[in-house]
Amino acid sequence: MSFFKQLWKAMLKDESTSQEAIVEAYPENNERPSLQHTLEQFDNCADLVHRTYPKLQVDIVYFSPMMDMDKLTRDVLTPLLQAGEDEVSDVLEQSQFSKNEDSKQIVKGILSGQAAIFYGQSAYLVDVFGPESRAVTQSETETVITGPHDAFTERAGTNLALIRSRIRSSHLKVIRLSVGEVTKTDVFILYIEGIANMDYVHEAINRIKAIEMDAVYDTSMLIQCIEDSPKSVFPQFITSERPDAIASKLVSGRVVGLCDGSPSAFSAPTSVFEFFSSSDDYYQRWMVGTGIRLLRFVAFIITVAFTALYVSVTTYHYEMIPENLLIPLTESRSRVPFPPLYEALLMETTIELLREAGARLPTKIGQTIGIVGGIVIGQAAVQAGLTSNILIIAVAISAISSFVIPSYAMSGSIRIIRFGIIILAGIWGNFGIAIGFTAIIIHLGGVLSLGTSYLTPVAPFKFRDWKDTFIRAPFFILDERPTQTKTPNRIRQKPRR
Repeated sequence: MSFFKQLWKAMLKDESTSQEAIVEAYPENNERPSLQHTLEQFDNCADLVHRTYPKLQVDIVYFSPMMDMDKLTRDVLTPLLQAGEDEVSDVLEQSQFSKNEDSKQIVKGILSGQAAIFYGQSAYLVDVFGPESRAVTQSETETVITGPHDAFTERAGTNLALIRSRIRSSHLKVIRLSVGEVTKTDVFILYIEGIANMDYVHEAINRIKAIEMDAVYDTSMLIQCIEDSPKSVFPQFITSERPDAIASKLVSGRVVGLCDGSPSAFSAPTSVFEFFSSSDDYYQRWMVGTGIRLLRFVAFIITVAFTALYVSVTTYHYEMIPENLLIPLTESRSRVPFPPLYEALLMETTIELLREAGARLPTKIGQTIGIVGGIVIGQAAVQAGLTSNILIIAVAISAISSFVIPSYAMSGSIRIIRFGIIILAGIWGNFGIAIGFTAIIIHLGGVLSLGTSYLTPVAPFKFRDWKDTFIRAPFFILDERPTQTKTPNRIRQKPRR
């Protein structure tokens, strides 16, 4: 035993020694900024630009790919070059130049797209950030027939401007955070003061601050680090590329997050029923919007249960088949050598392969692969006796129904659930389908979104929220904000009728 104790003490000693070495390599004290120290930090950085002006005793350091060169020339270079040797300090006293006494802040500023100016013993930072970015275009994943067609870009500044242009209120607050030990990705939390519940705002901020990762690149990656039930297949945050949709979430009292470098934003808290609503519902007549929303819930049931019902009926419950359909179904299945379960899994897997191939290939080629591949493979499979005609119809209807759901994240989750329901149907028939749906409801009852129930307004039961959940009521009836947000200002509008 003494040998193991000595070995353990030696390991602890080595660990403490390594920690001391790390502390020595990265000292905590704040050094005064200097040109030499800054250039040493960016050694072997080919994109770093160092301009020196000996007569003015000025050195400028910046990353050229991150610069707006017109702004750099107009706001920095021209004023300095036009100034005399005795006027440089007066130029640097202008408001756009920020003096810094910490070398770490200078390095961080350069990495953030600012230019560092060294003059004598002083160092300044000036914001001339302006890399090339994608223009504001139409969203490809959230298309609408009526309403705005602009979408977020990868620039957080542009996305904030798109939201500000829709919510012109000083009560719209923006909090800036940093995520990622290496990437230092900027994350912005947005809320409307007086409407949003501050408990949710603080909870979102605390969860983001608690993230310990090297890199965060996208909003979808960020929300997986802060969601309540990471083991659940269902998404717990709404993500959207549409500024109008995010603006509506803010007005309803929800908390919104933007991630720099990502063309989408998230909102919370949310419920499972929100994933079946679209911005298009509010831009059309309320009866049309209600009908389309109800159609989406029907599509959900078809997507999950239709193929599973085929497997259940053809395996255990032939008495459920109408007499006129029984003979054609029997003839169609007479040449198939596989049980209905294997047959269904084979075709569902083939459909998913075609779907992924169409999504990953260029647009024109992807559409061709999806259409031609589906027709050719389906027809060839029937003629070869690998599957029946009716299963092809069932799988096709299930696949089409999955596209009706507006949220791609929820659509992907439902596609995974569908395989589980099919397997249960192949094992226990209709009883297996009932078990599957019961398990889904029980699981949804335990999922939380920012600490709130995922099944709101069904559980807890809030009937007054149903007018904007299962249906889309007229605007003069939508006079209150959702109860899930627990907003201090429940009144959305004062009805005139």
